[in-house]
Amino acid sequence: MVGSAIVRQLLAAGHAPENLITRTHAELDLTSQAAVREFFQAEKPDQVYLAAAKVGGIHANNTYPAEFIYQNLMMQANVIDAAFQNGVKKLLFLGSSCIYPRQAPQPMAENALLTGPLEPTNEPYAIAKIAGIKLCESYNRQYGASHSVDYRSVMPTNLYGLGDNYHPENSHVIPALIRRFHEAKVSQAPKVTIWGTGTPCREFLYVDDMAAASIHVMNLPKAVYDQHTSPMQSHINVGYGSDVTIAQLAHTVGQVVGYQGDIDFDSTKPDGAPRKLMDSSRLLALGWQAQVNLQDGLTLAYQDFFQKQK
Repeated sequence: MVGSAIVRQLLAAGHAPENLITRTHAELDLTSQAAVREFFQAEKPDQVYLAAAKVGGIHANNTYPAEFIYQNLMMQANVIDAAFQNGVKKLLFLGSSCIYPRQAPQPMAENALLTGPLEPTNEPYAIAKIAGIKLCESYNRQYGASHSVDYRSVMPTNLYGLGDNYHPENSHVIPALIRRFHEAKVSQAPKVTIWGTGTPCREFLYVDDMAAASIHVMNLPKAVYDQHTSPMQSHINVGYGSDVTIAQLAHTVGQVVGYQGDIDFDSTKPDGAPRKLMDSSRLLALGWQAQVNLQDGLTLAYQDFFQKQK
C-alpha cells in the first residue's frame, strides 16, 4: 500500500517511470539475502525507499509472532546492508508507531523510544521495526563520514487508503470496518456490533499523505535533517495531528459506506490502549503537514474497496 503510494507521488513530482525501480513480493523475496544482493548488484539504485513489511492487525500479530519478527528483521537487514554494499547513499526506512512503549505519554514523541515495555500483542513486529531504526543509525555512525551514508527513518501512525488489505481477519481497523459496514449494507443487517466500548482514541493518516511525507523527509538537506535529529535518535514521526474515538470512526465509516442500520458496542470485548497519538511537531517544524482529512480519505478508501468487489 505505502510503496504504491510513494510511486504515485514520485511520478506526480515529475520522475520518469523508467527511473523508478520496483519489485513485488512475487518478483523478489526480500527475506532471501542472495536474491536481494543479486537485485542490488544488477540495478544499482541511487536511493531506496524501504516500505516493504509483513503487517497485520492484532489477530495476525498474535497468531503469527515468529513470522512477524523473522520476516521483518530479514527484509530490513538484507535491504539495508545490500544498499550499503552497492553504494546507495540515501535510504528511507518506514517503521511504525507501535515502536513506542504501551504506556508512553500522549502524544508520543520520538524520545519515548526504548523508555518502557511494548504492547505485548505486537511486540515482535515492534522489535523488528526498532531494529530497522537502529540499523540505519548504525550504518550512519560507522559509514556516514567515510562513505557519505545518509539513512533516515520515518514512523507513520495508522495508515489507510488505496491498496489496503481488506482481509476479514488479518486487516487493520479501517479496512475491517469498511468491509463489515459494506457487507451489512448489502445484506441489510439491522445492526453492526463493534468490539469494545468505542472510547479509545486512534490517529489515522491517508496513505498518500504518508508517501508525500516520506519524499519530503528523503529530500531534506542533510544539515537540516541533522539539526532536528540526533545520531542515536534519528527517526521522525509522521501523523495526521489529531485523533478520533473508535465510535466516531465507526459512525464516519458507516456514513461513507451508506449503512442505515444501528451501531452497537460490545463492552465485554477488549479496548486495547486508551489512546495512541503521535507527536509530529518535529515534522511540522521541517515544513510538512497532512492534507487529506478523515472523511475524504475514507471516501477514497471505500471507492477503492468497492472497485475490488466488482
